[in-house]
Amino acid sequence: MSSNGATKTSLPRPRSSAVFDGPDRAAARAYMKGIGFDDDALSRPTIGIANTWTEAMPCNFHLRGLAEHIKEGVRAAGGTPMEFNTVAISDGITMGTEGMKTSLVSREVIADSIELAARGYQFDAVVALSACDKTIPGCVMALARLDIPSLMLYGGSIAPGRWHGRDVTILDVFEAIGAHAAGEMSDEDLRELEGVASPGAGACGGQFTANTMACAFEAMGISPGGSAMVPAEDGEKGTVAERIGEMAMKVLAEDLRPSRVITRESLENAIACVCASGGSTNGVLHLLAVAREAGIELDIDDFERISRRTPLLADLKPSGRFVATDLYRAGGVPLVLKRLAEAGILHGDAITVSGRTIGEEAAAAAEAEGQEVVRPVADPLKPEGGLAILRGNLAPEGAVVKLAGTERTKQVGPARVFESEEECFRAVKDRQIRPGDVIVIRNEGPAGGPGMREMLQVTAAIVGEGLGEEVALLTDGRFSGATRGLMAGHVAPEAVKGGPIAAVREGDEIAFDVEARRLDVALSGEEIAKRVVAYEAPPPAYERGVMAKYAAAVSSASRGAVTA
Repeated sequence: MSSNGATKTSLPRPRSSAVFDGPDRAAARAYMKGIGFDDDALSRPTIGIANTWTEAMPCNFHLRGLAEHIKEGVRAAGGTPMEFNTVAISDGITMGTEGMKTSLVSREVIADSIELAARGYQFDAVVALSACDKTIPGCVMALARLDIPSLMLYGGSIAPGRWHGRDVTILDVFEAIGAHAAGEMSDEDLRELEGVASPGAGACGGQFTANTMACAFEAMGISPGGSAMVPAEDGEKGTVAERIGEMAMKVLAEDLRPSRVITRESLENAIACVCASGGSTNGVLHLLAVAREAGIELDIDDFERISRRTPLLADLKPSGRFVATDLYRAGGVPLVLKRLAEAGILHGDAITVSGRTIGEEAAAAAEAEGQEVVRPVADPLKPEGGLAILRGNLAPEGAVVKLAGTERTKQVGPARVFESEEECFRAVKDRQIRPGDVIVIRNEGPAGGPGMREMLQVTAAIVGEGLGEEVALLTDGRFSGATRGLMAGHVAPEAVKGGPIAAVREGDEIAFDVEARRLDVALSGEEIAKRVVAYEAPPPAYERGVMAKYAAAVSSASRGAVTA
């Protein structure tokens, strides 16, 4: 027995011992004993279970139950789990509303709150449990900051719905809104579709932002191999969660910290996974942010370099045929990693939280016979990856295009300029957009929004109206992973920071040239500079509170839109 009556343990307690050991910590023990922790529990390593559970959306709805499985694994391996919660904002539910401005802001709040709780309670290790888009990078950003033994578990994807004999996802509903506005879908069909498109708990089913980041972080090694693509409501997910709890004790015993896992090489593996899977443009924003937290040099042009050498291999929605549950049955992320290894792209020696290398995880991939989700390296969907970084006189710091979402590489047309997403959506809904137009949406950047809203409501409505292959769009905001078409997001600098996007006026000729990686307006440098000086941005939407703090502190999208 220890001097405070606790059972001695040989397991490492590098932080929690300062909280619970010795006569002078009697008050701390008293608090915990009153809620069910005994001397034995308080003498063991404390493992923080950072949960992003909420009842306000399906993506994270099931995470309380999953946390219980993690806690069982921690206890079985000799630790004491302590669950705590943080915020989670649904991109899909807030899409097209003022509430969407809070989504990217929540990434910083999630990271901050996990960091604060872990530092405050001095947990010996942390398991972060994520699901919806911003909870995933927010969790990993916190783990990188803390640099204590830790790992992340993704809660898993929702199953697809069935409608008129085919699989559907929430993207079908967003595009149906445009079809309904165009008179091509009845009220009855729209209501029937919305009733079946999201049939339970779990994150959106395509290779949208949640599944993109889940795949990326398994490729990075901060999530265990084979864990990400197990669906949310599959019985195997609970078993995976228990193993995660046991693994938390293993990384603690080995002092395996994120600084050993998150490296330049593992970041490049994550980027390659995003490119090979046709993932979301948000992958650029979030991996830049994680690199910043880890103190690793990573530039937006690194995405261009890696995408150029990485074939597009996964036939996943929104541009492909399959969803995340299909990828799971085909072989999951390890199968994608196996293909990257075969292509000579994977940094196979990078370590993962399992203690195995990412090359070993790739070699262990079990490919389902006859699967069509992940193509052979010799027969890719496209020879280059799913992302491109455009520059030009409209985007001197860069803009991001998702190549997997379109076959077009060029468009020249007149600018249709909108000062907000709402203004543009009204024009789309009222059918004021014409084939050949180039839509410009500004004042939706990290500071100008603030919060850099996704534009899925607009882009899906454009597709739903049948204009997806005839209209281009650029914005200093960002896109959902479900967006498809010739769309350039993250245009930097943003309008309120003096970016050239502020100079564009109705009717100006804008040219997309993806092959040349250019995004330009037909204006001289002198004219652009003169117009930027004359431009008057709308007044700030928020003058106090978290949104105002964020607007004042946030960096450019080209640097990850981080606040520190």
